[in-house]
Amino acid sequence: MEKRRRELEHAAEEIEQLFADLWQVFPFSRGMRRGYRPEVDVYRTGNPPSLTVVVELPGVDPGEVEVIASTQALLIVGERRRPKDCGQYQQLEIDYGPFQRQVTLAEPVDPERATATYERGFLTILLPVAPTPAPVESISIVVTAS
Repeated sequence: MEKRRRELEHAAEEIEQLFADLWQVFPFSRGMRRGYRPEVDVYRTGNPPSLTVVVELPGVDPGEVEVIASTQALLIVGERRRPKDCGQYQQLEIDYGPFQRQVTLAEPVDPERATATYERGFLTILLPVAPTPAPVESISIVVTAS
């Protein structure tokens, strides 16, 4: 059941990404976009095993980014603010506004040992993979009449 739920969440994320990519293909529709959507990479490393999430956040104040981790998901929330006193715009191509990205993780992690750093416009979140629980032996359960 849990696996099926994760598959559905992953499919929903892929659909969201397809629509975001569609707005890039048809620039005339940019006015219909709803704010800024940062790009995300996720990869696994070994020794010690961990998942690394890299979020592209140029122009975002790292002090205003909130990162919430659970054992199976990561939520990144913040806002890229438009600079003040820019005069009269002649061209608008850079997306600004609030953003929220949820990343479903491929395997359980230990959120209490997670770390996050921000450097040169990239937020890097390191999530140690949770230790695999010891296999449980088969246990015989005695049935009694009530």
